[in-house]
Amino acid sequence: MAFFLTLLRSQLFARLPYPATSFEGQTVVITGSNTGLGLEAARHIVRLGASRCILAVRTPAKGEAAAASILSSTRATTDAIDVWPLDLSSYDSIKAFGKKLQTLDRLDAVIQNAGVLTSHWKVEPGLGLESHVGINAVAAVLVGLVALPKLKETARETGTTTRLAFVGSDLHFIAAFKEAENEGPLLDVLGDEKLANMGDRYSTSKLLLHYAVQELAARSPLGKGADVLITDVTPGACESDLFRDEKGSLQAFIQSILIKLMARTTEVGSRALVHGVDPHLGPEAHGRFLMDCKVVE
Repeated sequence: MAFFLTLLRSQLFARLPYPATSFEGQTVVITGSNTGLGLEAARHIVRLGASRCILAVRTPAKGEAAAASILSSTRATTDAIDVWPLDLSSYDSIKAFGKKLQTLDRLDAVIQNAGVLTSHWKVEPGLGLESHVGINAVAAVLVGLVALPKLKETARETGTTTRLAFVGSDLHFIAAFKEAENEGPLLDVLGDEKLANMGDRYSTSKLLLHYAVQELAARSPLGKGADVLITDVTPGACESDLFRDEKGSLQAFIQSILIKLMARTTEVGSRALVHGVDPHLGPEAHGRFLMDCKVVE
């Protein structure tokens, strides 16, 4: 009950500040940025003067359409946006993306936004893992790991704090995670369809991501001369393509009503993503969970 009261208060009464901090001279990567939250976050960051915003997307043609939309709305020059391929359902794609990151002159911030929500069991062939666990947790962390070397290098060379934000969810607070009660290696248990609670799997994947963010931050402490601020950010419930999964007519009707009553627009939700890589964000946010543009855990 406490969680739902907090959620209602957040969705109905919290006012996320409109991003205003300059990103001038910076290079920012945003995954899953051809639509929804990632697209709107990219639009803000380009508007705020980033020298280079890289849209990392599974389908480059959709990325190019997103780039055109951003250029049209911000009147930025074409060299402000690049589109790079990245498929989080493929280890090979993530490794290729990591190699390409190392060719950048600098990398100031990464928003790992791409994710999946479905009620259907599916194993991603390119990962060998169930889709929520593979994409929302394991692949998300791998993107962070392949980005860290260039983020650390930029921090050393510029004397600034670079930033790595993972898009989590406040639903991790209510994850049942019953699979953890079974014996055996955790990934094997999570890969057993007979043990899976698909109604809880998205929440569980975001809980696993949160634990991983905390561990990454602990292994990359601030104050060591190559500072990377690592955060876990929730945009709250938003009107986005995340809810595109097929549903029964009653479930779809109820969901549509709840979205109309409570959900934020993707533009408003994207403000939380931009806040997660704000150049002025302080060390108190390192390894922490950010909700409504505030540290809450």
